[in-house]
Amino acid sequence: MRYSASEKAEIIQLVEQSHLPARRTLDKLGIPPPRSTAGMTDTVRAGLSAADDHRSRPRSCLDRIPDDVRRQIIDLALDLPELSPRELAVRFTDERKYFVSEASGLSAAEGT
Repeated sequence: MRYSASEKAEIIQLVEQSHLPARRTLDKLGIPPPRSTAGMTDTVRAGLSAADDHRSRPRSCLDRIPDDVRRQIIDLALDLPELSPRELAVRFTDERKYFVSEASGLSAAEGT
């Protein structure tokens, strides 16, 4: 369940003021504990600023293809439309000596 910033702030305050351990306090409040102790510790250390609402997003994309390489792959795909994504990846890797995978998310990122 997602809590608003004000709800998070109130929960943090209750946990900090409680004489019980944090997990027992959360249990008494009917709130499932964080998935990791590290996550809870980070939130408590950061204080109320960590409770602010924010949009969740991935921190990084490990298989992100650089824009110039992406453009080269798109050009190759346009020149050879009969090739499958796997065949394009193999051909690009063989010809350009730059490894790409058909699972690199090129079509999803381009909206095709």
